[in-house]
Amino acid sequence: MKKKIMVVLFTAFTVVLSAQTREFSGEALTDVFLTTAGKDITLSEILEANKGKTLFIDVWASWCKDCIESVPKLKTLHEKYEDVTFVFLSLDRSVEGWEKGLAKYELNYGQHYYIKAGWKGSPFCKSIKLDWIPRYLVVNPEGKIELFKAIETDDTQLINTLNQTIQ
Repeated sequence: MKKKIMVVLFTAFTVVLSAQTREFSGEALTDVFLTTAGKDITLSEILEANKGKTLFIDVWASWCKDCIESVPKLKTLHEKYEDVTFVFLSLDRSVEGWEKGLAKYELNYGQHYYIKAGWKGSPFCKSIKLDWIPRYLVVNPEGKIELFKAIETDDTQLINTLNQTIQ
């Protein structure tokens, strides 16, 4: 009897842990980012401006080795998924570092924003339980999170989610 209870509890615990968040928290939606034009914008405003589009969100920084190594693969993904809007959220240590990184790595496609509150202070980063960058999310045209976490551009779940979301 104890063994059966333990199996049921373990299964339930596993299901809860593997469940992914489908919506951004209220705090995340009001987090303020900086546009390339120097204007403040909230996550909610970014989502509203892109309503009806599939979003590929990349949380990155120009100082991050793994992020930089993923740049060529991101460009390939961008070319393959023309109907997907790429949104880059930078955790660079300064606006100047972010701007230099955009130019240096030729990230001249997609939408670019700077996370003003940084990794530890950002309600957005807290809401997605950010523990590594790069971090990829896929948001469907209705604004729901389809893929909560991927850290590799060739992640099977990421590719499958993109394929399913754009159909």
